[in-house]
Amino acid sequence: MSASGVYILDLKGKTLISRNYRGDVPTSAVDAFFSLLTEREEEGTLNPVLSHGGVRFMWIKHNNIYIVATTNKNANVALVFAFLYKTVQVFNEYFKELEEESIRDNFVIVYELLDEIMDFGYPQTTESRVLQEYITQEGHKLEVGAPRPPATVTNAVSWRSEGIKYRKNEVFLDVIESVNLLVSATGSVLRSEIVGTVKMRVFLSGMPELRLGLNDKVLFEQTGRDKSKGVELEDVKFHQCVRLSRFDNDRTISFIPPDGEFELMSYRLYTHVKPLVWIESAIERHSGRIEYIVKAKSQFKRKSTASGVEIRVPVPADADSPKFRVSTGTTAWIPEEGVLVWTIKSMPGGKEYLLRAHFGLPSVGAEESDGRAPITVKFEIPYFTTSGIQVRYLKIMEKSGYQALPWVRYITQSGDYQLRMQ
Repeated sequence: MSASGVYILDLKGKTLISRNYRGDVPTSAVDAFFSLLTEREEEGTLNPVLSHGGVRFMWIKHNNIYIVATTNKNANVALVFAFLYKTVQVFNEYFKELEEESIRDNFVIVYELLDEIMDFGYPQTTESRVLQEYITQEGHKLEVGAPRPPATVTNAVSWRSEGIKYRKNEVFLDVIESVNLLVSATGSVLRSEIVGTVKMRVFLSGMPELRLGLNDKVLFEQTGRDKSKGVELEDVKFHQCVRLSRFDNDRTISFIPPDGEFELMSYRLYTHVKPLVWIESAIERHSGRIEYIVKAKSQFKRKSTASGVEIRVPVPADADSPKFRVSTGTTAWIPEEGVLVWTIKSMPGGKEYLLRAHFGLPSVGAEESDGRAPITVKFEIPYFTTSGIQVRYLKIMEKSGYQALPWVRYITQSGDYQLRMQ
């Protein structure tokens, strides 16, 4: 069982637009939501599911609106929240930004979308590419003489249209890993994890089936391969096109892809990550001035190169008279943000660079409070993955038997990458 109704409210709790799908919860019931929300917030007992008079409100906040689902039954809460977030995604793809103004400017389309994405409280078509075939910003495409919806809506494969044709059939697959890292002032790693995504751009004719093989440690163990070369993926999430039963049985990632760009899967590895870009810093305080010495080391293989390296060093808010000396790259002081930015366009593996910075410091109080914020680092390393994940194969099968070109690219980038200052 899913939602009885869906309501979009402004920040004062006033209903902008709503759709009562089942009729078993009166639309007036939502009037209690905002006062309940305010009351729980003041008490410090606010949670995503609120209850009043036998009605449960499942809600999310996005920009300056609340999106609320109501039910008086034993609903599948996880399904309802998945639907609410998917609704936000659909509206964002239609209106670029979902907010009160875009709702007010597009009442007719919002009503049409609410009618299509849910029926009698059950989620239906939630792929915006499919919805855009017959619900457009110019109005409904369906004419009076042709009331039938596109075949995609009634397909088993609701995320892909039939009859797609390309002169050149290609698949682009990007494995992107973000490294999250927190290092203490003493140099010990407090937190490290890898968050990976597999993104695809598909330009294939017909209704192809794709099979993706990774160096999955579980699969390697099942098939008697060298498991030391496998990667143990955790917290794996798939696009709805992936056949989950097939993956559960034999770890095969089999799917009929949507057309165009989409995220096939994501994963997370809670593992000790050797910092790819290591920062050592020292602060020397003198009367009326402060000096920084920052050393940056690239701790990855020499054949790889980090690009767009940006090291942001916090400095006191009232610092002035900056003087910089660097062994490579460029420096910029952004006083309104209280940071010194050291940019290195290209940083090959196994390199070490040095920055010296000198600031005047008129305030004595600032000397004692500075250095609290961490140094943050941004970078991107193409053709490289931290986890060692590899695409072993990408098979493309389609009944017409055409030839298709698969292209695979690996990228490692910084995520939440912070090193506390010594």
